Amino acid sequence: MASPYSPHSSWLPYSLLNDEPVSAAGRDLLGAGRVAEQLAGLLVASRGSTPFTLAVDAGWGMGKSSLMRLVDARLSAAPGVQTVWYNAWTSTGDDALEGLIKSVLTGFDKRVLRRGLHRITRHRSLLGVLRALSLLVAGPLGIAAMTDELWNSMNVDAKTRNDMRDVIRELVRDWADVGPGLQDQRMLVVFIDDLDRCSEETVLAVCEAAKIYLDVPGIAFVIGCDRSAMAPNGLLRDMSPAAAAFMEKIFQTSYRIPVTDSEGIQEYVRWCAETAGISRYLDAGLTGLLIERSARNPRRIKRLVNGFVLEATLNPMWRDFGPGGVIRTLLIQYFYPDFYRMMTAPSAGADGDVVSEFRTYRELRRVLRRPGDELSDEDFTRANGFLADHDLAPLPSRNGPWLAGLLSGIEQQLPSCFPGLAAEPAFTSLIGELMQLPDAGELVRRLRQGVPETGGTQLPPEPLADEDTPYRVRTPYPPPPWTSGRGEPGIPQGGQIPYQQGPAAQQPSARQEPPADVPFAGMDILWLDPHPDNNARWVSVLIGNGAAVRQVLGDNSATRALSISPPTLLISNVRRRDNPNAGFDFVRRLRAGGTYTGPVIFFTGQITGHSRTQASEVGALKITADFEDVRVLVHELGREQAGRSR
Repeated sequence: MASPYSPHSSWLPYSLLNDEPVSAAGRDLLGAGRVAEQLAGLLVASRGSTPFTLAVDAGWGMGKSSLMRLVDARLSAAPGVQTVWYNAWTSTGDDALEGLIKSVLTGFDKRVLRRGLHRITRHRSLLGVLRALSLLVAGPLGIAAMTDELWNSMNVDAKTRNDMRDVIRELVRDWADVGPGLQDQRMLVVFIDDLDRCSEETVLAVCEAAKIYLDVPGIAFVIGCDRSAMAPNGLLRDMSPAAAAFMEKIFQTSYRIPVTDSEGIQEYVRWCAETAGISRYLDAGLTGLLIERSARNPRRIKRLVNGFVLEATLNPMWRDFGPGGVIRTLLIQYFYPDFYRMMTAPSAGADGDVVSEFRTYRELRRVLRRPGDELSDEDFTRANGFLADHDLAPLPSRNGPWLAGLLSGIEQQLPSCFPGLAAEPAFTSLIGELMQLPDAGELVRRLRQGVPETGGTQLPPEPLADEDTPYRVRTPYPPPPWTSGRGEPGIPQGGQIPYQQGPAAQQPSARQEPPADVPFAGMDILWLDPHPDNNARWVSVLIGNGAAVRQVLGDNSATRALSISPPTLLISNVRRRDNPNAGFDFVRRLRAGGTYTGPVIFFTGQITGHSRTQASEVGALKITADFEDVRVLVHELGREQAGRSR
């Protein structure tokens, strides 16, 4: 059905793609069926070599689960082969040991389990014997109940646990020897999925179960995991040498899923686009970019297609724009996140439009890299205009020795990603196609302006007020028990917070010892930015995690706030009014006067080589355009502060 707000009813409806593993050959678009057939045949032919473990090795989203499901489907037709599945991600620690062994036990029939219970009762107390016998005579009880009793019987104490392998060996022998008419013994194939998504404790528990208790003839393991993620420098980086040596014994062999060939991945993308209803908007160029930048990863491709469907259907940002703009913007967002952050930052670029800035830079780069030592009148005028926009000295003439180093000097004043992006044909083509669309200028402006999650019109950025304006104090909401109640009581959901007047605005909330389970508890952050509403979303994240945030608009009010109560952290923007280095200059004065020597983070729309140098010179922790960097650093500072207070 058409979107309730969009005039583009002709390009709806769409549908979402699921992320379920392929389990039937009819849906196998990446050629895994042939490999599954061969692996299944190899497993059946190797039943006499059990026990052994085969790792299906691949990165996230590359089809491990799908291949394993297809192998399982083919094994179901093989005589004498039984399969069970265990998802390691569903358990933790000792639960993983119990969960895997119980999964294996469910692969046996009732007759074998009953015989196992009879055998175990010979070594149990009278109470245990009576309990086990009650299960044995209760005919309707299923495999699950007997499996639970077997586990409980084998896990009573250290001695019974030591005997567990022998008990399981006898169970497997009983099970494997039955089956009249079979030339070979039965084999139980245990599929373990998502092992590389677990904690180190769970990984070791699963491997312990497989190697110590279940390493018996008749059982083969097929484990889906990313071996590189489980290497000593990855998930298992804290392992002891003994544990690392133990892990080396787990996998007898591995099959690394190869990257899909060009024809296969193009067919897969076409299927995804047709299923989601967007095939008419994904031309050859965009398809090639999607394949290249996703590293041919099927899951990433599905996520991007689903992202397009959700954006086009639900986000009011796109009510006035067609699908061409949506899909190209999403490709930039997914594959060029640094550039996308600058596109959507209200203050990014010399005039706020980083797309125009990049395209101008690319043209100037082409001119300055062209053979010759003299600029044309047109290029000379363009270069001087660009230099003026970035507060650089104009060129003295159209030629001279300075021309050779001009480009590198300009690039120091531009976002660090510009040179690499300008040399990438896929990106420059994507930006060019975006800007050729109807209403491209308005689309870029709206991206920069943003649309609130609740809909409606975005409030204009708050202008630079008088520096005597009292700063606003924002404390966690609802008020936690370690606050005194002074300062602002909280943030109404979706509401704006007025500036506070008087003493409450001049003093952060008094605090007792904060609880340890609140990530940013006890953090007092002073945030300097003349346009505080641009940071409202991030401030809410900090407050929601227990931090108190004081927001100031300029240098004078920041200095007064620092003199009243030094914060745990100062966050500052960089450009203010016509000074592109205002943030660096202010921190430099603070350091020189000893007013504030604590940690500083610069949060800005653009990162340039020049700005990195300046941030380093004033001793900043980081200069970033990504709030995730801020969040991680605030968390680290909070942990350090909590450690000092103990």
